[in-house]
Amino acid sequence: MILGAVLAGGLSSRFGSDKALAELNGHTLIALAVDALAGWCEHVVVVGRETAPAPTLPDWPRAGMGPLAGLASALRHACDEGYDTVLTCGVDAAVLPEDLLDVLSPAPACLAAQPVIGLWPASAAPVLEQLLQREERHSMLRFAGLIGAREVQTAVSVPNINTPADLAGLSERQ
Repeated sequence: MILGAVLAGGLSSRFGSDKALAELNGHTLIALAVDALAGWCEHVVVVGRETAPAPTLPDWPRAGMGPLAGLASALRHACDEGYDTVLTCGVDAAVLPEDLLDVLSPAPACLAAQPVIGLWPASAAPVLEQLLQREERHSMLRFAGLIGAREVQTAVSVPNINTPADLAGLSERQ
C-alpha cells in the first residue's frame, strides 16, 4: 500500500505569500498536489500544515527543518498504519507526469531534478530519524544516498513553482 504525502511545511519566502493557496486554473496548488497523489495512493496526507484539503500531520521532529521533517513524519505515519511506501511531492508540484509511479518504482527513488518528489520505503524511517538528530547536512539527496535511492529522470520536466512568475509562466502554458 502507498501513502501519499504532500510536503507543505515551507515558508514560501521566495513566493512572497502562502503558495499552497495560490491558484492555477482555479484550483489551489495544495489541492492540485493532493489530487495528483490521490490517483496513485490509497490515502493522502498533507504534512507541515494545520489545515488542508486532506488529513494533516505535523513535521517531525519539529517544524522549520525543511522537507525532510515532513518526509520523516510521513514515514513514521506509514509505519504506524501499515503502508509499505510513501509517495511524496511538494506543495509546488502542481503538474506531475502520468507515469510518475512507474518511473519511481521500485522504491527507493526520487526525481534527480526535484528529489522532494520520490517513492520511499516506510522501513527507511529510522535512517531518516537518525539523520535529523545528527549535526550534519540535512537534504533530500543526502537521505536518498544513505538509503541507496535511485535518482531518476522523467521524459517531461516537472514544473517547480517558487515565485509568482513561475506560476504565471505555468498558467500561460496550460
